[in-house]
Amino acid sequence: MTDTTETTAPAAAPTAEAPAFDAQRRATELAILDALRSVVDPEIGMNVVELALIKQILIGENESEIKMILTTPFCPYAGSMIQQVKEQAESVVEHDVKVTLLAERWDPRDAGLMW
Repeated sequence: MTDTTETTAPAAAPTAEAPAFDAQRRATELAILDALRSVVDPEIGMNVVELALIKQILIGENESEIKMILTTPFCPYAGSMIQQVKEQAESVVEHDVKVTLLAERWDPRDAGLMW
């Protein structure tokens, strides 16, 4: 009997993966949130961040998206608030920002909770 040893090539190193935490992206998200604090719901008198109306911020190179909800489905100030959110976010990222309204219902118990 002859002993043979097989050698296997080491597994290929994984390709470049996205970092677990992107400090620049987080800094941009926080800057957008700061800018959005100037957008106030005129019926309640609190800003969209304090009211927890901003649900997600997706940052891209050429376009970003903000997903938000309203305090009521038939908010009379919806158009104005959406436009203000868009303008404030674009002042930070300097490219087009899409604002998407989600069908999620607002819960007043979330107001005051910060990101």
